[in-house]
Amino acid sequence: MTDTPTKKENQLTSEKASTFNQDEPKKNNRKRNRRDSKNLERDSDWQERVVQIRRVSKTVKGGKKMSFRAIIVVGNEKGQVGVGVGKAGDVIGAVRKGVADGKKNLVRVPLTRNNSIPTLSLGRNGAANVLIRPAAPGTGVIAGGSIRTVLELAGIKNVLAKRLGSKTPLNNARAAMVALSQLRTHKSVSRERGISLEQLYS
Repeated sequence: MTDTPTKKENQLTSEKASTFNQDEPKKNNRKRNRRDSKNLERDSDWQERVVQIRRVSKTVKGGKKMSFRAIIVVGNEKGQVGVGVGKAGDVIGAVRKGVADGKKNLVRVPLTRNNSIPTLSLGRNGAANVLIRPAAPGTGVIAGGSIRTVLELAGIKNVLAKRLGSKTPLNNARAAMVALSQLRTHKSVSRERGISLEQLYS
């Protein structure tokens, strides 16, 4: 004779299966909520500032097609910054595209203890030349135009900057990005050259 399960045993197994199936979506929801919160934290770290919005036109067969161009600077004030440009038929769409473009072209900036840069740097883009120099604590951000926006969103709080060429906001912002991308710490330079920090300073 084979032991056949009773009705009570069948009910118990069905109840366990139902409770197990109910617990699964709860766990999945928890995982989704954690992922969503992480994404929100990442998005909340980033700040966006509009440098310039211009109405531009494109000549087509039927006449002129009007659109908007937005220059956006994106940064987290922790050493990462990017400059983006977006074009769309409305201002909101142009800003959204500029933010996405800025996050694609991020530059990591090495910061010192005083929230300054390690060395002097010169950046060039088109006809714009930008000189960025480290400063003592308490100096603040001495810069103008789009260069100031880039330096502030990068997290630099003590710096001197001067534009030496064109006054175009986009070229100046990109020249500042070139200057920041060329920065290197003394430790990385000594490691690349294979010498100690004492030999580097001597």
